Amino acid sequence: MSAPALGLILGAAREGLLLALLVSGPPLLAAMVVGFVVGVLQGATQIHDHTLAFVPKLVVVALVLAAMGPVLGTQLVRFAHALFLAVPALG
Repeated sequence: MSAPALGLILGAAREGLLLALLVSGPPLLAAMVVGFVVGVLQGATQIHDHTLAFVPKLVVVALVLAAMGPVLGTQLVRFAHALFLAVPALG
């Protein structure tokens, strides 16, 4: 394998990992904030129900994905398009 092809593969892997962080960041951050708030409320009220912690996080993550979906989807499509265009350069 030639050095430019190897550099192309390593660059694509690096960009793919950064894109995975970008795509997973907003839902994870929202779930973490909601989990913290629900945990504080559960501690204050001494209500320890597992569904009380799970359902709000699920709803917030779904809302964040619905709101950020077009932006995140555009980034995924851009990355996939760049990968498909780079395939002939590997040969």
